[in-house]
Amino acid sequence: MKSKIVAIIVAHPDDEILWAGGTVINNPSWNWFIISLCRGSDPDRAPKFYKVLEMLGAEGTMGDLDDAPEQEPLDDKEVEQTILKLLSSKHFNLIITHDPSGEYTRHLRHEETGKAVINLWHNGKISADELWTFAYSDGNRKYFPMPLENATLYNKLSEQTWLKKHKIITEKYGFEKKSWEAQTTPRTEAYWKFTDPDSAKKWLNKNGPAL
Repeated sequence: MKSKIVAIIVAHPDDEILWAGGTVINNPSWNWFIISLCRGSDPDRAPKFYKVLEMLGAEGTMGDLDDAPEQEPLDDKEVEQTILKLLSSKHFNLIITHDPSGEYTRHLRHEETGKAVINLWHNGKISADELWTFAYSDGNRKYFPMPLENATLYNKLSEQTWLKKHKIITEKYGFEKKSWEAQTTPRTEAYWKFTDPDSAKKWLNKNGPAL
């Protein structure tokens, strides 16, 4: 597949693998730049994130937004400015990020990240030919996050790709086989696809964080 310049913007180290790892693995010719907005000073997770990037042949960096268990809402501008500071470029063929409704019930940092990326794109502060947001739901905690079958893109991973993805979660990030992360690791990756900022903004207004 033709090479693309692609940014993945996530809240935490491991989100890039959980929700989009198969897409990265299956497109090694793409130029990947991955940023995590949180855990930049985490002595455990930060080194693992950079080792995973090296393994994937990707570049990237980390921010250090507050990620305390209380999940106090962050100021929109703080999240947006962190993204702009961390991005290597202001134009990408594709940006992949969290959906403003999140992937499970519920994590404010995921929701805030999706909201910030859409607003930055809509306001012309970042440029992309396309934006994909993760399309998963846990049915309000009824089950592990599942890909939404009605999403714009619904890509079933080969067993080989999924095993490599799962191995990164368990061996590189170190999550136990029975952990939430290991059991969640999707075998299908789903995305909502937007080709213009106005449609993404409408999606945000309809599905944005209930803060």
